[in-house]
Amino acid sequence: MHALEKILAKASGQREVRPGDIVTVAVDVAGINDLYLQVLQSFREIGTPRVWDPSKVVFFLDHYAPAPTIKSAANQKEMREFAESQGIGGVFDVNTGVCHQVLMEAGLSRPGSVVVITDSHTTTHGALGAFGTGVGATDLAAILATGKTWMLVPEVLAFRIEGTLPHGVTAKDVILHIIGKLGADVATYKAVEYLGETVQAMPLSERMVLCNMAVEMGAKTAYIQPDTAVLEYVRSRAGEFEVFETDAGYRYAAEYIFDVGNLEPQVAIPHSIDNVVPVKAGGRKRIHQGLIGTCTGGRLEDIAVAASILAGKKVAPGTRLLIIPASTEVLMQAIDKGYIQTLLAAGATLSTPGCGPCLGTHLGVLAPGEACVTASSRNFPGRMGSTEAEVYVASPATVAASALAGYLCDPREWLSSTTFGEVKENGWDS
Repeated sequence: MHALEKILAKASGQREVRPGDIVTVAVDVAGINDLYLQVLQSFREIGTPRVWDPSKVVFFLDHYAPAPTIKSAANQKEMREFAESQGIGGVFDVNTGVCHQVLMEAGLSRPGSVVVITDSHTTTHGALGAFGTGVGATDLAAILATGKTWMLVPEVLAFRIEGTLPHGVTAKDVILHIIGKLGADVATYKAVEYLGETVQAMPLSERMVLCNMAVEMGAKTAYIQPDTAVLEYVRSRAGEFEVFETDAGYRYAAEYIFDVGNLEPQVAIPHSIDNVVPVKAGGRKRIHQGLIGTCTGGRLEDIAVAASILAGKKVAPGTRLLIIPASTEVLMQAIDKGYIQTLLAAGATLSTPGCGPCLGTHLGVLAPGEACVTASSRNFPGRMGSTEAEVYVASPATVAASALAGYLCDPREWLSSTTFGEVKENGWDS
């Protein structure tokens, strides 16, 4: 069996499972974000008075952090009150950050676990060796009542990535390249495993980008076999856990091989995530706003790269650069290292850790006719504000360089090879 199949087998109390099987699995972490008050309403309709296990339920007030409207404030208030009434201590409030980042930092996401959250980017947790997937409100309500959910065991696709990443090229460029080549539906209700020397050389933060963006190909979940460095990191926060490995000779449903040794920085241009071209082929597109943040691109390394590009310089006149760290822990580390001070001096705007304008509700939405280059994950019309705005998805390095230039810009001409090398080498434990 594949490691993911072993996780589902254990969680369903079976010796083995195969793709196509429908199984009922025990959930290790059930998460609700502040978009989904409907979860509580559906839970009450079920009629079960208490959640199955308060220690395994967490709330994330991250999409509206802090609340921008009376309605969102009321929703958050009701969630806090529900958690208190149920004895749920895991409430990550508006001062904490994006659910996937803070779950990892809190040691609640670990290898071998089943993590289910009302957020499609829960595939991110595959970077830690977990089975992470997103569900809707009714499914999560049933989990609150029973601690279990049903799943169709997915086929597993192997994405083998080889070659040394060139200067200025990151995991975001790799995954955009893959999506551009294979399309936004290649992995619909399948699992994606990332393999190969390039992946093994990536720090955890970059692996999280690969797994995060798997859902943009339709994936049910994603996976990277955790290595010693990742396991040590998780143990430092989560304690002990069971690690599963794929059996030798396992046959994947399909295998794709990518040589990224000559890859250039990539960008997904409006209005589809698989509409991908090299940044230098995108032309000198005028950029009104840049965003470095969200669950895809708001980690310490992302902020560090932006600071290295903008140190001693200024954001272009008429261009806004938003910095929204993925968590308060990331923010504090970035302050400690001086990255935030460097970016503020360059003219960037710092906002509360959380999802920010990624979903188009607050902290920097776009006006009609504006163009934004973002380190987030989606670029369909209206994603970040007006349906008449344009969203370009790229790496944090490309966002920073474009904010500096005022137009869509290849970051390599602005990156110091020494600085960028140090950022990548230090990785997630820098």
